[in-house]
Amino acid sequence: MNPIIPTAVNLQEFFQKRKWRFCIIGGVAVLRWGEVRATQDVDVTLLTGFGGEESYVDELLAVYPLRPPCTRESALINRVVLLTGLQNTPMDVALGAVDFEVRTIERSSMWKVQENLWLRTCCAEDLLVHKCFANRERDWADVDGILARQWNKLNLNLVRRELKPLAELKEEPEILARLENKIAHHNQPFTLIKPSKPRKKRR
Repeated sequence: MNPIIPTAVNLQEFFQKRKWRFCIIGGVAVLRWGEVRATQDVDVTLLTGFGGEESYVDELLAVYPLRPPCTRESALINRVVLLTGLQNTPMDVALGAVDFEVRTIERSSMWKVQENLWLRTCCAEDLLVHKCFANRERDWADVDGILARQWNKLNLNLVRRELKPLAELKEEPEILARLENKIAHHNQPFTLIKPSKPRKKRR
């Protein structure tokens, strides 16, 4: 059995018992909003704010082992805790604090994966922002999948509004241009091609 979903459920239950605010992002969220693909890890944003991260990290490390090369110190500096979950499944826990991360968690919702099994994931718009900001080829492939599957349901103005300051902070304005190119591509009307009439055979 693929351990990704059980690992996500296990980590979610850990957060819920402590009443921590969080949402799942990354490949597991892509399963909800984009094209189904294999994913190797569980990515989560955990709202810690600035200044209180150590207590969150210490509680995580009391249950889940760190994944090399991550150390407690590097996790606090980089604000990402690399952990190992069920069946050695990688888990990346981002220590959220900036306004976009707060809003992402506020806009998150429960996803019914199967009967009696729910996961809290970010919304499709915030997943697009995360994927564009990451700016890797595999992330742009996910952007295509989300746009294709959710096209008529997306609030693209929300995506633009959240992504613009992040792209400016990263000093990569080309991210916005690439997103607009993909939006334009997915907005192309489908052309109905009429089947050609069979040619009469010459006698």
